[in-house]
Amino acid sequence: MSGGVNILVVEDDGAMRDACSQILTREGFTVTEAVTGHQAMEVLGRRVFDLVILDVRMPGPSGLEILAWLKIESHATPVIVITGFATVDLAVEAMKAGATDFLAKPFPPDILRHTVERALRMRRLTLENVILRDELGARSDHRELIGHSQPIQLIRDIIERVGPTDSTVLVTGESGTGKEVVARRLRERSARRDKPFVVVDCGALVGTLFESELFGHMKGSFTGATGTKHGRLELANTGTIFFDEIGNVSTEIQAKLLRVIQEREFTRVGSARVIPANVRILAATSKNMLEEIKANRFREDLYYRLCVVPIIVPPLRQRTEDIPVLAAHFLERANRKCHKRVGGFSEAAMCALMAHSWPGNVRELENIVERAVVLTLGNVIEIKDLMWLGPVGTDSTASNGGPGLRDVEREYVLRVVRECGGNRTAAARKLGIDRKTLWRKIRNAI
Repeated sequence: MSGGVNILVVEDDGAMRDACSQILTREGFTVTEAVTGHQAMEVLGRRVFDLVILDVRMPGPSGLEILAWLKIESHATPVIVITGFATVDLAVEAMKAGATDFLAKPFPPDILRHTVERALRMRRLTLENVILRDELGARSDHRELIGHSQPIQLIRDIIERVGPTDSTVLVTGESGTGKEVVARRLRERSARRDKPFVVVDCGALVGTLFESELFGHMKGSFTGATGTKHGRLELANTGTIFFDEIGNVSTEIQAKLLRVIQEREFTRVGSARVIPANVRILAATSKNMLEEIKANRFREDLYYRLCVVPIIVPPLRQRTEDIPVLAAHFLERANRKCHKRVGGFSEAAMCALMAHSWPGNVRELENIVERAVVLTLGNVIEIKDLMWLGPVGTDSTASNGGPGLRDVEREYVLRVVRECGGNRTAAARKLGIDRKTLWRKIRNAI
């Protein structure tokens, strides 16, 4: 837990201050010291710490005065109050003021270490509860990188090599290709796999709302800011932050994000206090970023900061060999979700899936498979179950120049009729439709 943790020790007794600093530094913490109350206020006014160890009696503002101020400015910062004049009343007063713990001087090194670890663990649990509210749905709906095509194998290889590093990665590809899946796989291969993974939906947030969501805000910093808010960057501390559809970010936020990447620190809206940004940055976009740069909609310097390692996720129409395995995967998921036991796809249905142009990519395929599972009355998904595609199902020609669903259906119906020797009753039974529907399809096919 010690990696990247910043602790402020406020103590006017030199021997005690030096002892605390040495103990915590040996544990791997970064320690800053303050001697007086005024010095502590000055340091706390410039930056945010992960933990403050605060003496009660010292020159300038007292420890309890600083504690009261700090709980307004940065209420989530844990504070351990220490004193050589310990009484029950003082301990109660400190805890009521918001102290995380209370230690009577002198105390053994082990007590200090355990108290610090406990305070930091409580802080992490508080922040993780905020993250989990957003992450619960994503974790329960986990996606995998499915496919055996050459492009997918290449992406897997890049993930294996880049994942363990802290390099910034920009994932590009059309909507629905699985860019977030790639980002999550990068996180799973990294040393930060057990740390927070925070997603920022750049397409859903605009203006001041986006800035507040990203950096957090102080109480009263704007209309509606009724309390201090942790930003996504702060919640992602020691972990990974993923900017989905980064191309939608305004130029004003782009400048501030560039500073975060360069300086690895930021400030909340309405505050001048610096917060360290110990995060790995991943980003994704469905836009052509070079065109966005030419149109002055995206900063070139930010683009090159984000695109240290580019990963291009191809559209589904360029890796059609992955469709059968993807369809089988989504069929299994849909069966579990819908409590059904659909066994697979008919030959005609699979031909139709292979022929479709998939403008919505993998996400569209998943939705179509689930819809077919919900609506089918049989044990196998037939081509008629795919006709619920709506307008897509009536396209006579796929946009990639291949046959559309209507063409595939017509050829399949005529082939089954021929195989049944022209016996329409047998053909209708094999197709899983009634004679009237078969007659209409034959008539339309001629």
